[in-house]
Amino acid sequence: MGVEVGDQAAREFLASIRVGDLCCGTVAEFTGSRAVAVTLDGFPAYPLGRVSPLDQSWRPYPAGPLQVGARITAEATSVDPDEGVAWLSMASAENPELWAFLKSLRPGEILGGTVAAIERFGVFVALEKGPEHPVFPGVGFISVPELSWQRFESASDLVSVGERVSCAFLYFDTWNGEARLSLRATRPDPFETLADSVSVGQTLQGQVTKLVPFGAFVRVADGVEGLVRLRDPASPPVRAPEEAVQVGDGVSVVVIEVDREGRRLSLSLRRVQPDVR
Repeated sequence: MGVEVGDQAAREFLASIRVGDLCCGTVAEFTGSRAVAVTLDGFPAYPLGRVSPLDQSWRPYPAGPLQVGARITAEATSVDPDEGVAWLSMASAENPELWAFLKSLRPGEILGGTVAAIERFGVFVALEKGPEHPVFPGVGFISVPELSWQRFESASDLVSVGERVSCAFLYFDTWNGEARLSLRATRPDPFETLADSVSVGQTLQGQVTKLVPFGAFVRVADGVEGLVRLRDPASPPVRAPEEAVQVGDGVSVVVIEVDREGRRLSLSLRRVQPDVR
C-alpha cells in the first residue's frame, strides 16, 4: 500500500520520522517479495513501514518465523513521504553496538584484521576493533574485484585464512551489517601508473595472455592488460585471433586509446618489418 491520494496525514506522519529513529509497530502482511509490511504505532490506518528480507531479524524466534501480528522494533533506514514508505531494519535495532561501530567508520579509513573465511564471492575479515558479527565470520568483507588490481584465478591465490591484512573502508553495507573493504585500494593502481607514463602512438612490448572471439589481451605491465581487436587496421585481416597470435607470444603493440574512466587500454599490433639488406 502506498500513500492514498490526498492523505496528508500519512505524509506528515512519515515526515516526522528521521533516519536512525527506532520505530515500533505490528506486522500486517508479507508482500510478494517477502518484505514485511508494518503498521506503525501512531498511524493505525494502514501499513507505512517496510522491512526487506535481509533487514529482518537475524535471531530465531521462539515461536518460529516472523508472523503477521507480531510486534517489532526496527530502525528507520530510509523515509519517503511522497512514496508513502519508511524502510526499516530489525537487524539494526537488535545489534546497536555493531551498527554504531559501522556508522563511525569513514571512507578511506585503514582497518586491520585477520582473514576469517574465503568464499567464492569474496573474503570475510575479522576486524581488530569493533564487535563481532552475529551471523558472518567477520564484520569486514572484501568482494572479489576489490582484492587485487591484477587478474587472479581464486581469492586463495592472494590471501589465506588467518593472514593479517590492512584494508581501506569503502562503505557500510546496511543490508548485511558489514564493512565493505578494499585490499587493492591500499596498493598503487598499476593502470593509473601506466596511464601517466604512456601516450597515444607509443610502442610498448607485451605478452599475449588471452584470446577471445573479438581479439587478444596483451599484458604490457604488471597488472595491466590491453585489448588488440580482431579488426586491427594495422594488421592483415584474420577470421580468428589465433591466426595472428598465440597465448604466450611476445608482441610489439601501439597505444591507440587510454580510457582512464573505463580503465581500458586499446592497442594495435605493430608489424615489425624484416631487416632487408
